[in-house]
Amino acid sequence: MVEVNNLTMRFASQLLFEDISLKLDVAKRYGLIGANGAGKSTFMKILAKQLEPTSGNVSIQSGLKVGVLSQNQYAYEEFTLKDAVLVGNKRLYDAIKEKEDLYINGDFEDEKVNDRLAELEIICAEEDPTYEVDVTIEKILCALGFDISMHTDLMSSLAGGEKFKILLAQVLYPKPDVLFLDEPTNNLDLEAISWLEEQLKRHEGTMVVISHDRHFLNAVCTHILDVDFRKIREFSGNYDDWYIASNLIVKQQELEQNKKLKEKEELEAFVRRFSANASKAKQATSRQKRLEKLNIEDLKVSSRRDPSIVFKARREIGNEVLEVENITKSYGDLQVLKNINFKMEKGDKIALIGPNGIGKSTLLNILMHQIQADSGVVKWGATIETSYFPQNTTDIIKGEEPLFEWLQGYDTNKDLDEIRKCLGRMLFSGEEQKKSIENISGGEKHRMMLSKMMLQKGNFLVLDEPDNHLDLEAIIALGEGLYNFVGNVVCVTHDRELIDAFANRIIELKPDGSYLDFKGDYEAYKEHIGA
Repeated sequence: MVEVNNLTMRFASQLLFEDISLKLDVAKRYGLIGANGAGKSTFMKILAKQLEPTSGNVSIQSGLKVGVLSQNQYAYEEFTLKDAVLVGNKRLYDAIKEKEDLYINGDFEDEKVNDRLAELEIICAEEDPTYEVDVTIEKILCALGFDISMHTDLMSSLAGGEKFKILLAQVLYPKPDVLFLDEPTNNLDLEAISWLEEQLKRHEGTMVVISHDRHFLNAVCTHILDVDFRKIREFSGNYDDWYIASNLIVKQQELEQNKKLKEKEELEAFVRRFSANASKAKQATSRQKRLEKLNIEDLKVSSRRDPSIVFKARREIGNEVLEVENITKSYGDLQVLKNINFKMEKGDKIALIGPNGIGKSTLLNILMHQIQADSGVVKWGATIETSYFPQNTTDIIKGEEPLFEWLQGYDTNKDLDEIRKCLGRMLFSGEEQKKSIENISGGEKHRMMLSKMMLQKGNFLVLDEPDNHLDLEAIIALGEGLYNFVGNVVCVTHDRELIDAFANRIIELKPDGSYLDFKGDYEAYKEHIGA
């Protein structure tokens, strides 16, 4: 069990939360939610004893094994994949490595060496009583998409997203009693996310997880911790249950305030009218006392803000939209796309899915003429005006100019008032619009790119993982924006709620080079493949 007592956290003059007291119980899986900047990751670091609070304390029941998802993808570059997972149980890892070294270099005539080997065997038996460490790690790595042939490769051979999978395996392998996970679905494909959900649903201890994936929170969480109003409130149920309950609380607070305001008006009117009337003086005095006791609190302002994402096409699409014929692409000996063919009709909104590294971004880059296919043809209709959200948005949005000037740089003919209104819809208020591009976060850069797309008014939207770095409110708004958009869409995403929101066609790229082109929504697609 984890206990939080009178916790307060400040950064300089900024108060994140104050006087928080909670008990996080065994067999409960808590989803930690809140707006970007509300303090979710800070609270998680305090729970994990990685950060000292301003005041208060966190206590974890003695003897419990704690697992914390590491965020440093480059901490294990010289480890093999297998060893990077094994080091999640540091005691077992150290014992195995020391034992291996003694068997190779030890002097077996030395009694101390033999005594030490016996001690190490006891440690291994205590940490791995069934002697199944190799099999267990092998199963985890295979489930995350790493073939057995890769298990002795070095971590340095992996791309960043694949390294993160190993860190996830590292924290899950020891089966900790208390589990702290900050954005575990980042960089995971749909198959890996489904695997993770099943693993976490079987977790018998205490778990706290931060995620912007609504489907994941609904599948995994038994309780929600909501960081808002400088407090952390606990709700029973998953994300959808929290959403219903929190909205009901707001409605009740509004009704209570309106009731008190009405009573205040009536009391004030009576006092004004009859305070000088001798026959009513006693009643007026009584009402004056009631008026003084009437406590009308201001409704607290939530840190959550819902962006307004509205895509409008400047030009209507004609009958010819997009035709992709026999697209093939290789990188050296690795073939990522093989004879990809599809034709888009007016109104098609495609979710492009498949495992990481399968070629989804490559295909979008070919469509947008960012890279050249080895063979094949991309035919765009004459009326098509594309607007593109690249995967490396956080890297390409840079500079020292204010936000509004950065947007204006893409179209100097754009009215500044229109630019400012667009930024406002994406939650950049007056003074924030003057911030320098170099000083904004990854999530803010994604909102800037969406602002740019709204201003461009293209009739064909191409998006590569736009939901990365966005909070739940922004992802929901993006789904609504894509659904209401009168035009065509191709979007790569691993967020199932986002796919559900807009897609009427699914194209899945498969590891064997084949692909499935399914005309229908995501639920129908899952039924079709028997998922």
